[in-house]
Amino acid sequence: MNRPLTVITTLLISLAFCLALAAQTQETLSPLPFSRAPYQAGERLTYNVSFSNFPTAAHIELFNAGPSNNVNQPGLVLRAHVETTGAVNAALYSINNDYTTYVNAETGLPNHSQQVVREGGRSADTSRDYNVPVGVSAIPARVAYSGPYDFLSAFYRMRALPLAEGFSYFLTVRGDTEQYDVEMRVRGRQLVKTNVGSFNTIVAQLRVRNNSTANDYGVHIYFSDDERHVPVLITARLKAGEIRAELVSSELPSTPPPTTTGPPNTAQPRVTGTPTPPGTGLPTTGLPFAVGEQLNFNVFLGSTAPSVGTATFQVKQRAKYFNRDGLLLAVQAQTTNAAARLFVANDQINTYVDPATLLPFRIEINRREGRNRINKTFTIDQDRGNATTDKGVRIEIPVGTHDIVSVLYALRSFNLAPPKRNAVSFLVEDRPRTLFITSLKREAIELGGQKIPAVQLSLTTDDPQGDKYALRLWVSDDIRRLPLRITATTPLGPLRADLAILPITRQ
Repeated sequence: MNRPLTVITTLLISLAFCLALAAQTQETLSPLPFSRAPYQAGERLTYNVSFSNFPTAAHIELFNAGPSNNVNQPGLVLRAHVETTGAVNAALYSINNDYTTYVNAETGLPNHSQQVVREGGRSADTSRDYNVPVGVSAIPARVAYSGPYDFLSAFYRMRALPLAEGFSYFLTVRGDTEQYDVEMRVRGRQLVKTNVGSFNTIVAQLRVRNNSTANDYGVHIYFSDDERHVPVLITARLKAGEIRAELVSSELPSTPPPTTTGPPNTAQPRVTGTPTPPGTGLPTTGLPFAVGEQLNFNVFLGSTAPSVGTATFQVKQRAKYFNRDGLLLAVQAQTTNAAARLFVANDQINTYVDPATLLPFRIEINRREGRNRINKTFTIDQDRGNATTDKGVRIEIPVGTHDIVSVLYALRSFNLAPPKRNAVSFLVEDRPRTLFITSLKREAIELGGQKIPAVQLSLTTDDPQGDKYALRLWVSDDIRRLPLRITATTPLGPLRADLAILPITRQ
């Protein structure tokens, strides 16, 4: 390298070294099949990068923007954003880069790339053409050959390989000034635990044949053991400490396309058990609720007939809040006279969310419990991964963190077909936790004298006693995913909140 690798430069190389178009099986080179499963429009992957003693050094977002006819060739647009955060951004190295690569939809080869690099005090905007045929006797468009790839296209093409255990794959990756000859060897399988859940993964080790410095980083990549091959975790070693890029959120299209084209290959991955998929995010289509939706709940304690409380959830208007486009989600919860001897509570939470992602950018909490009053405001920076209170306290959070209100609306857009498991980060009690949403079973529940088809969900966290309160949620088994019932175990006894049927007002 022309200069010492920074944390993020190293990470980008780690992400990029793992791809190929030609592979070697034992001593024989053969064409590779091409899986379309990783190339799905709308897929968005977000990673938190930790380095040495810095739990949040940077974040990376990868997005498949879908079809494009740019540069006179039909294909797909792949985008990436890389940004340092926190102390690393302030004291060590500041970058805020955007990358766009146009790839051939049939081969994964890059046609054209653009990058906007903002590092330290400098900024540069560059572009490059790849794999351009020369003359009239050019290589036919559908013939695969060994690259080169840029970092972004390489990252996706690697996922489209069979990743068969014991096999090595060879590739060529071009950086700004250097070209790397990389061997990726599939070592085996391993269960990986992250902040968004546990994954069955395929483990690959990278070696860089023509660059001893890069080879010493000992890069390992852990791919989800399914046809998407989502990189769940990437690790590399530096003298100053370990780099870890960990998946913190994902939006995966629900229906994969046909997976494999090209010549048959005996090096198919061995699949054992049922892979645990990453947490699923919002679909690219509309939300299952509309502005104006109001849900009223009656809360019961134990077997008592009168309700001890009520809760109202409202999707209020979409407007400009605090200088940005937003949607207001409001929750009002209070106890009734029946609970006066036990406790008195009156809580109001306003959460302002991005209309597209439902991620909050401001949270207002006004809580009264007995004689205690709590008023808090959080300003959320989802791009940099932090939440700041009205007292100036800064809390580091994973990029893509919800609060307890927004997550209840967001999960309605998840794939909740049993036995699906989703995982998201959410902010509660002034610190981020991981919420696991597990679809247990389909069943009919009785509500308001009616039998309603529902899906039962368990809500657990990554705390040591993650199921301490035995939280269960039933949502309607239709496209609206209406919350119908919530139950929990509390020190006062079993708690149940049932959706009330609103009366119809006749003119």
